[in-house]
Amino acid sequence: MDLQTLAMEWTETNQHWLVEVPIRIGAYLIAILIARFILHRMIDRATGRSGKAKKVSGDENAPAKPALLRGLRDRVPSGATGQQAIERRQQRAQTIGSVLKSTVSIVLLVWGILAILNVLGVNIAPFIASAGVVGLAIGFGAQNLVRDFVTGVFMLLEDQYGVGDIVDLGEAIGEVQTVGLRVTTLRDIDGTLWYVRNGEIARVGNMSQEYAVARIEVPVSLSADVERAEQVAVDAAAAAIAEAPLAEKVLGEPEMLGVQELSPDLLTLRMTLKTRPGAQWSVQRRLRREILRAYDENGIDLPYPHGRIHALVGGKTNGDAN
Repeated sequence: MDLQTLAMEWTETNQHWLVEVPIRIGAYLIAILIARFILHRMIDRATGRSGKAKKVSGDENAPAKPALLRGLRDRVPSGATGQQAIERRQQRAQTIGSVLKSTVSIVLLVWGILAILNVLGVNIAPFIASAGVVGLAIGFGAQNLVRDFVTGVFMLLEDQYGVGDIVDLGEAIGEVQTVGLRVTTLRDIDGTLWYVRNGEIARVGNMSQEYAVARIEVPVSLSADVERAEQVAVDAAAAAIAEAPLAEKVLGEPEMLGVQELSPDLLTLRMTLKTRPGAQWSVQRRLRREILRAYDENGIDLPYPHGRIHALVGGKTNGDAN
């Protein structure tokens, strides 16, 4: 091989590694950055982060809904204000958007690394096979984490609950403080903050959607006139809900269901009343007080109205001491 041929091969080799390879790598990097920028901008627009989301109804005062959620069911509580509805939808959309952006970045990064290795002449087949094995091992080792993550995504998509809702998650009942992709936190009536993994949530009872039902049970004496006791309870409840502050919390009229329980010592009357979400407990407490007051005014006896405690004195009750 003569000197001219060696010089030509050396020139071609240098041209390949010093010109073609850097240009191709640079082109891949630019394409990745452009694709990432465009996709992230699209996600930001869909979640309403780059500007105000357009309203989907003809009402100008209706809460804005991010484009990402327009095809999904919305369960904003009926008692929520417009600003609360916007904040809840925005948080939900941004959480889902962060997942989409992370997924886009990871996919583009993996594709870029494999493309650059291919440009450098590296056989990427073993890397792909190894990635499959490593991914399988990570999947088995972190299956609980993956389950939490997937469950969190579906809960956000379905809007099962949001910040401010009062929910029953099985192990804990309270007001939702934060909703994440892996953990949901809620604070119970005692002030305890519970951290619940999304993958461990088998059921969700949401007490803040649409409406609630106040259930009032009142015990009365067996000798009481049941029909009169029922009527007095209904009249007392109707008078109470006609005035503030109960008037703003109820959504219907009290319904007397009748005798709920009968025992040798007493009978229990049950009445129900539809209320706004989260207001059922305060309505129950107020109506019990008003009904007991009405019973006292109308002479309806409660169980054990004249109950006494007799102390034993020398083997005899104090009533037999004389």
